[in-house]
Amino acid sequence: MTTPSPAPLAFDLDGTLSRRARSMTASAIREILKVTQQPDVISFAGGLPAPELFPLDEVRAASNRVLDVYGPAALQYSTTEGHAPLREWIGAQAGIPARNVQIVTGSQQGLDLLGKVLIDEGDVVLVEAPTYLGALQSFQPYLPRYVQVPTDEGGIDVDALEEVLKTTRAKLLYAVPNFQNPTGRTLSAERRRRLVELTAQHGVLLIEDDPYGQLRFTGEAAPSLYSLGLDLHGDADRNHVIYSSSFSKTLVPGLRDAWVQAAAPIINKLIQAKQGADLHTPTFNQMIIAELVDSVLPRQIERVRQAYGERARLMLERIHADFPAGVQTTTPEGGMFLWLTLPQGVDTQALLPRAVQRKVAYVPGSPFYALGGGENTMRLSYSNATPEQITRGIHALGDTLREALGL
Repeated sequence: MTTPSPAPLAFDLDGTLSRRARSMTASAIREILKVTQQPDVISFAGGLPAPELFPLDEVRAASNRVLDVYGPAALQYSTTEGHAPLREWIGAQAGIPARNVQIVTGSQQGLDLLGKVLIDEGDVVLVEAPTYLGALQSFQPYLPRYVQVPTDEGGIDVDALEEVLKTTRAKLLYAVPNFQNPTGRTLSAERRRRLVELTAQHGVLLIEDDPYGQLRFTGEAAPSLYSLGLDLHGDADRNHVIYSSSFSKTLVPGLRDAWVQAAAPIINKLIQAKQGADLHTPTFNQMIIAELVDSVLPRQIERVRQAYGERARLMLERIHADFPAGVQTTTPEGGMFLWLTLPQGVDTQALLPRAVQRKVAYVPGSPFYALGGGENTMRLSYSNATPEQITRGIHALGDTLREALGL
């Protein structure tokens, strides 16, 4: 007679998740993108580069050159730090050694790894209000305590930050100074210098996220926070500013090539964290990018600047023509986004399904606030929309807003 097997335990699989996993949330943008997969919906939601501008022929030719020059090595495992010629090129642009550059698989991975090596549970992380949603997602599993710093048309309010720092011991401040995601605003040159000095005085690390900085289509460029930190400290290994950028917005997003510039103690820990994450960014992709940075990248940046500038101007023109009075908008000098503030009482999250019924989509503003707020705001992206789509989509969105306001 055989003994019956014991009944399997009833697992509470949700209960097996770590505190970090339970703190994770889905990206509001990615969830909205599922809705906008319908081919007849005009989407101003995702911050997608324009695919018709991708340098297909140049990437194809660079791929062939890489295989001809490097052979099987292009398809082999490589060092965690990244492809040496690419790191050297990036370092040269910033005037720093290649050893202070770490290649990462998309700037999103860079933010995640920075959170892993810098944030302990309960550490205060200062963020702009509003701020980039992806950074909040990257940092949240490490259980920080967020403190929001107000922003205005000139970017982060440095006076308000100074008041916060008088009473708050912060670990780091995260900022997007150029054509900010989500607002499109740019931090003024005067505030940049003061921001770098304030954070240095208070022992606060400063993460400068700059994926859009090369995409300026009007106005004068300002120095990077990283370069100001380098001037202040005189040495890349003493600089308290950490710089993150990417080739996704200037060349192509699908190769997922980005980088972090930082002092050696931080870079060394990023290397170790990346070894546990994915060993290294794909070798072939890095080699392709390295083939393109001197010849193709400058032309590509100019091409993208011109196209995005035209689309931004058209979107602003149509907003002024088709939207009801009382809607405020930012005027970006570059990048991919602009920000709308609607009259109080309008909930853009609740309004989204009505907009989708009119075949247009956007991202509600509230997910970009670490501690809540912004219910009457929304983000629009003009980068991946044709002029005809911008015209039709803004008109449909204007109808949606007038209906919501009872006009």
